[in-house]
Amino acid sequence: MPLPKLVAPTYELQLPSTGETIKYRPFLVKEEKILLMAMETEDEKQMTNAVKTILKNCIQSKVKVDELAIFDIEFLFLNIRAKSVGEEIEINVTCPDDGETEVSVNINVEDIKVQKEEGHDKIISLNDTISIVMKYPSMDMFVKNNLSSGAKTEDVFDIACSCIDQVVEGEEVFEFKNFTKKEQMDFLESLDTAQFLKVQKFFETMPKLLHKVKVTNPSTEVESEVVIEGLANFFA
Repeated sequence: MPLPKLVAPTYELQLPSTGETIKYRPFLVKEEKILLMAMETEDEKQMTNAVKTILKNCIQSKVKVDELAIFDIEFLFLNIRAKSVGEEIEINVTCPDDGETEVSVNINVEDIKVQKEEGHDKIISLNDTISIVMKYPSMDMFVKNNLSSGAKTEDVFDIACSCIDQVVEGEEVFEFKNFTKKEQMDFLESLDTAQFLKVQKFFETMPKLLHKVKVTNPSTEVESEVVIEGLANFFA
């Protein structure tokens, strides 16, 4: 007689980028094992493949994982792990008044949301005739931010290139992916400083997984507000 099979519960959430409702199940031990083994290799390709496998295993709705925005993936991961290990997260934060004292805070995952900054726009006007349409960083950037040592300085232009979706001149639309890497880089490097700052602002103001908590320093009794941002910090 075979061993009984455990059936994982199913939950729902809305993707921050689209508002689409999707169904998912918690991580199982096999998913945690896949992730831990990939992280031990410190190989970004293996870690990316592991994340894709886990999301595809856990998401019960039809979703193109490769096309999810980085903040969608962070939000999904946070909720999937929470349903697996508990919805109360305990983390240590540093009190900003002295920059040294650490205190423990408990956060309910349901209170953590993706924050959207007012004025953020995916369309960037470069001049009177040319604009670019941006798309959000996806899986590779998620791995760099949360599982590896982070993006290096030389990766900045690559990230910017990968997030340009279209170049628009008047009524003509150019699909950026249809051009070679050299052509893409030449275009990006042809921007002046003010134009490139607009591209940087897109990344600085894009939606983020963010939560604010109030902490009291036990040494100084000063109460401060601390901003916790990005999935990696919620599991720090």
